[in-house]
Amino acid sequence: MRKIKLLVVDDSILFREVLARYIRQDEQIEIIGTAGDAYSARDMIVKYEPDVMTLDIEMPRMDGIAFLKKLLPQYYIPTIVISSRSDSGSSAKEAGAAEFIAKPLTRTNSEMQKFAETVCSAIKRAHSKGNISRIARGGGLNKPDVADIPELNRPSYISNISPKNDRSSQSEPAQPIMSSARAFRKSDIVVALGASTGGTEALEQVIKGFPEDMPPVIVVQHMPAGFTKMYSERLNRNCKVEVKEAVDGDRLRRGLVIIGAGEHHLRLCKDAKGYYVTSRQGEKVSGHCPSVDVMFTSVAEVAKENAIGAILTGMGRDGADGLLKMKNAGAYTIGQDKETCVVYGMPMEAYKIGAVMQQAPLYRIADIIISKLS
Repeated sequence: MRKIKLLVVDDSILFREVLARYIRQDEQIEIIGTAGDAYSARDMIVKYEPDVMTLDIEMPRMDGIAFLKKLLPQYYIPTIVISSRSDSGSSAKEAGAAEFIAKPLTRTNSEMQKFAETVCSAIKRAHSKGNISRIARGGGLNKPDVADIPELNRPSYISNISPKNDRSSQSEPAQPIMSSARAFRKSDIVVALGASTGGTEALEQVIKGFPEDMPPVIVVQHMPAGFTKMYSERLNRNCKVEVKEAVDGDRLRRGLVIIGAGEHHLRLCKDAKGYYVTSRQGEKVSGHCPSVDVMFTSVAEVAKENAIGAILTGMGRDGADGLLKMKNAGAYTIGQDKETCVVYGMPMEAYKIGAVMQQAPLYRIADIIISKLS
């Protein structure tokens, strides 16, 4: 059985190293890193993709509660809050923590051993209840706690199952698959993808299916500032296409995927030279910045029928109205199906208002986009 990947976050070097030493005695848990503040934790989350995180409250630059409130709605990780502030349990739970554990008053060997056992048990419970990232990567089918994560549906698939041997979803008839994008007839086509909870893994699976000469792709994934740059760098290493975080004025071209920057709205524009994007700060739209609705609406206005839009797993309804505008402008629209969504929220809302022309399982979306472009 694969070990639970744990990130330990605490501003005390001594405490996190002592805790890590005791936790390493549990053969089911692997500590993939330790961090002293929220910003270091953010970097390690993107780089190492931990299954569970332990988190202190009192830390420099940003306290643990503020970090949870900023992180969890957009990048869910089961989190155990561990703090000497024993009165902070309710605040931790309200921020989305799976559990709260008070630090021991004494640090004798026996006390730390007992404390570590309590922490390890909590880590295992949190992992079994809410390991969204593991589900999306195909590592297991642990049912999350829907009371802690609203609208969460249990997927009934493993992401690395191929279409020929998976029968969990039969939403649409099979589409022809192209091995190259060279047959694309439209020189000014644009592909737009939007996602939220569970989208980091879903988007990676879709983008990995794009060939090197893919028409330009623009993406909005709900993420805090700072995460999107590291996420785009990770995709750039793992995909055939070039992937980068959006910079205001970036020109679109074949083989380029642009990821909307955190806290910046991404919009498609066009001038005599062709397509480009703007990336600018602004008020939240549909509860988010960047907003999928903002991006899809700009694509509907600028690219019109020369576009394909796909809305993937995510909580809420951001993107539904924008996808409908794309469809009404003549674009082809796709929605990820319920069976392969981590959270069937955004695609469901888009489908309910008639914005989705084709529902499909995640593993087929890249092939469908390529087939529609030919």
